[in-house]
Amino acid sequence: MDHLDTLRCFVAVADAGGFAAAARRLGCSAAAATRGIAALEARLGVLLFQRSTRVVRLTEAGERFLADCRPLLNDLHEAEQAARGAQAEAQGQLSLTAPQMFGIQHVAPIVRDFVQAQPRVQVRTLFVNRLVHLLEEGMDVAVRIAHLPDSGLTAVQVGALRRLVVASPAYLAQHGRPRHPADLAAHRAIGFAFDAQAPAPWKFRDGTVGQPQIAWISNSNEVDIAAAEAGLGLTRCLAYQAAAGLRAGRLRIVLADHEPPPVPVHVVYPAGRRAPAKVRAFVAFARERLAQEPVLQGRGLSAARRL
Repeated sequence: MDHLDTLRCFVAVADAGGFAAAARRLGCSAAAATRGIAALEARLGVLLFQRSTRVVRLTEAGERFLADCRPLLNDLHEAEQAARGAQAEAQGQLSLTAPQMFGIQHVAPIVRDFVQAQPRVQVRTLFVNRLVHLLEEGMDVAVRIAHLPDSGLTAVQVGALRRLVVASPAYLAQHGRPRHPADLAAHRAIGFAFDAQAPAPWKFRDGTVGQPQIAWISNSNEVDIAAAEAGLGLTRCLAYQAAAGLRAGRLRIVLADHEPPPVPVHVVYPAGRRAPAKVRAFVAFARERLAQEPVLQGRGLSAARRL
């Protein structure tokens, strides 16, 4: 292997967690991959992997080298793709991630139409409720619902989502409608949390805090909405999560006058203007479509709010 091949081998072994799996990805033998890593370690004068009969694990030096190495190889890959015409014409695999429920409801229909419009692009979607690191996980584009920190990524805002408190008409008829966040103390609620920890207090406009009695903690927005529709209590959610229930009359919005500011929705991708044509094509396509979504522009829930 030349030096560039040993770098690619190093990243492959780190990603695969072993020499045999990395060798299969690279199309070489496990022995060749082992020799390549040994040559790279000799060149650098450091041990990159701790090896045992069962585990291949990066050393601290290996982790630092991987963090430096990966963006260099990504840049080289983009340069090679550009030389082959990928920069000028949308082609190849596009990897896309979004929050699960939003991805299913709002991103998947866009992908369906994009694939029809761009037959030379194959799309891989990852809809999960966690932060996906684009470069580390090999993703090209992400749809993110959050206030974004400064980073080297390009972010295009396509709208914003109201943060609502909703309940079923039956629940409100039995327990009354809260008029102020302080009233939540007398109400039952379904809370959301990614893990076993208690949900954080509900924050509203101007820093006002309300704390209902949490009857059920779930890690699924779909479960929370269904429980609220069944009359178990209030729940807090983003507008798109409750939109179907609001339109059908299964839910009502409460405390609308105390809503915190909406959460921005961005399409995020690395490389900016240097992004491959497939990425630029999808971002433009998705931006136009998402900008037409009423729920992302603060519309489409006004009728439900008056009920």
